[in-house]
Amino acid sequence: MRFKCTQQNFLQALEVVNRVIDTNSTLPVLNNILLKAEGKRVFMSATNLEMVINCSFKTDVKNEGSITVPAKLLSSYISLLKDEEIEVKLEEGVAISVVSPSSKTKIKCISAEEFPLVPQVDKEASFVIPTKDFMKAVSKTDFAAASDNTRPVLAGIYMHAAKKELKMVATDSYRLSEKTMELNSSIKEELDVIIPVRAVTEVARIASKVEPDEIEINIGKNQVLFSIGEVDFISRLIEGKFPNYQQIIPSDTKTNIEVNNEDLALAVKRLQLFAKENNNKIIFNITKDSIELTTPVTQIGEEECSVPAKVDGPETIIALNAEFVLDVLANIPNKVHIGLIDKVTPAVFHGKDEKDYVHIIMPLKIQDI
Repeated sequence: MRFKCTQQNFLQALEVVNRVIDTNSTLPVLNNILLKAEGKRVFMSATNLEMVINCSFKTDVKNEGSITVPAKLLSSYISLLKDEEIEVKLEEGVAISVVSPSSKTKIKCISAEEFPLVPQVDKEASFVIPTKDFMKAVSKTDFAAASDNTRPVLAGIYMHAAKKELKMVATDSYRLSEKTMELNSSIKEELDVIIPVRAVTEVARIASKVEPDEIEINIGKNQVLFSIGEVDFISRLIEGKFPNYQQIIPSDTKTNIEVNNEDLALAVKRLQLFAKENNNKIIFNITKDSIELTTPVTQIGEEECSVPAKVDGPETIIALNAEFVLDVLANIPNKVHIGLIDKVTPAVFHGKDEKDYVHIIMPLKIQDI
């Protein structure tokens, strides 16, 4: 194997495939990148056995061949070279040399034969989504997914596609986000899958670097393939049934509040300094023209403040997790709409006149206040 390429092209590809490398793996070859020169392209693959990233770039291939190279070492070394032409060559034994105009190094490798087989996804269903729409949907949902695998279906993002509509949903059972998007073309059959949240967020990160116009999503029996420009990202699907979440989203609310995002976010951040001592609990007391925010008395103190708001409906009170409120406020620009029924029913958040996104937060008990 021998090829020449620019430092920048090589580094960009390395930074993409490095995203799935698990440095804690006990299997040495999983710390490596599969490097293959074939035709007029260099192909790279990395896996942690749950996810796979494949990418390639055009270059001057002198001799075809393949090898696996330590991911962290190779990336660190290439990042310290100037943006000049470099030559990568398979040396005698299991090693490669990397030669630039001003340096030469040799890196010990592992045979390509030890690298796990890259899975092929049987494309049972597929659809295309604009990259900007996908990235926006991920940012509005991924934070609501469970951070552990106690209930695996909650550690993923649920995708439901029907006709020309795609819904992406995430919940940790204490809050829930749903984003609805319109597809460019209709799909043949309804589709329901759960994709690990880390896989979805990694696809969004790759898309932000590669910047393709569209992302093609192909669903197989137990895997999903995202095609992002020159990059293919493969992930397993999560088995199980996603909760019937629609029944917990209030269809109508009694008290509807419109409030400035920045004003509310600053107030909640101040209260959170004290609320952290009491499970992040903040009391929202809704009056005729404001939201009165308070914290239960804690060992370090307490806080109360008022945020002006437009209120339509009866006065009410509810206790919410400050961190959860800040997470959703970060994804709603300008004016925020909050819908309430009572102190035991989920609070509904969305942007003003935003019909394609809804977020709910389960209330905390307030008997002890």
